[in-house]
Amino acid sequence: MKLSMNSRFLNVPSDFPRLYTSLAVFLFGACSLIIPSGYSLGAVLLLLGGLGLLITLRVPRLTRNDAWIVASLVAYAAVTFAEVWWDGQGSRGLDKPSRFILAVPALWWVLRFPPKLTFLWSGLTVGAIAAGTWAGWQKLFEGVERAQGYTHVIQFGNLSMLLGVLCLAGLGWAAVQRHRRGWVCLLLIGAGAGILGSLFSGSRGGWVGFPIVLLVLYRAYGRNLATSLKVLALSTVLVGALIVYAVPQIGVQGRVHQAFTDVNLYISGENRTSSVGARFEMWRGAAYLIQEKPLLGWGYNGYKQEMGSLAEQGIIHPDIAQYGHAHNEFIDAFAKRGLLGLAALFALYLIPLRLFSKGLSAECLSTRALATAGVLLPVTYIDFGLSQVFLTHNSGVMMYAFLLAILWGIHSALHRQNTPHS
Repeated sequence: MKLSMNSRFLNVPSDFPRLYTSLAVFLFGACSLIIPSGYSLGAVLLLLGGLGLLITLRVPRLTRNDAWIVASLVAYAAVTFAEVWWDGQGSRGLDKPSRFILAVPALWWVLRFPPKLTFLWSGLTVGAIAAGTWAGWQKLFEGVERAQGYTHVIQFGNLSMLLGVLCLAGLGWAAVQRHRRGWVCLLLIGAGAGILGSLFSGSRGGWVGFPIVLLVLYRAYGRNLATSLKVLALSTVLVGALIVYAVPQIGVQGRVHQAFTDVNLYISGENRTSSVGARFEMWRGAAYLIQEKPLLGWGYNGYKQEMGSLAEQGIIHPDIAQYGHAHNEFIDAFAKRGLLGLAALFALYLIPLRLFSKGLSAECLSTRALATAGVLLPVTYIDFGLSQVFLTHNSGVMMYAFLLAILWGIHSALHRQNTPHS
């Protein structure tokens, strides 16, 4: 009844708003990595829908948990806006934090008109398969050293990994579908392709947290699996890891060996500017800055200036001063925005993590799949953030903010439908 009333108010057919959301959600997942700024297509559609609700005064009433999600987005944006203001960055500094604010109207629209789940999971599957296939073509046929799309190679690899693990989260939904075997196969292909896309990119940061991803998946689905299936799943993971490491064309073996070499060279003092060594050097320099201004931090401009001063004093290697961030999300937030910025970053990740985790034991497997995806989103971003400042890139910001809006909007809408009203 509510859907019909809202649709008549908007003067559109009763099923149009939900189809509109479904299309936007599908495009968000399917196009995210295979066309330039592909993640913007679905996001803009959801944003426009949410702004329409605002203009027509049809913004949905938020539950307490909805408000916590909105607060996490707004708080992170507000702290970053404050840094932009007092650091004198000008309008250019407002671009990325504003995306967190723009995700709020998108959340309103999804709450009001949740999409069909088929579009969510099929979009993520198509996106993962497309990313992995493209990465494989680049690596195996074009001969590039590290596969990448239309964004930074680390961003591409990690986001491909994200799409892959979200496909694994969707297996619970697939298991209760009419054509469950087909959906399970498609999602498994998507998972494999997305993970391969990460491997072909050589983005090691996305590989470190994969055991945590497996723990989340086990927490969600392990109790529903027979012992034989658990053994099969574990064996598949181990054999797959050995194959990936053993085949040199994939590039994993070389990247792993290079990481150990970089660490040894840094410890010995022979090379402080290798891929890993440069990160250690940046973290060391940022630690000096944090000690001097732990409460509010230095801001972007202050960070750049002070890292240059540390290089001039010989405290860090001169080549490190060229980087505008610390290649670690948490250290970077602490150095630039102090304890307040670090707290806002933790809230951005931990609030959704806490709220989604309540659904990991839901009886309804479709709801549990959404909750699993919602937990994996901040879990993977925490992992990515250990070796890259993911939220300084448009792709990182857009994928997190709007995926959070989509997943939470659907999850909350389902909860409302399943909760009896007095």
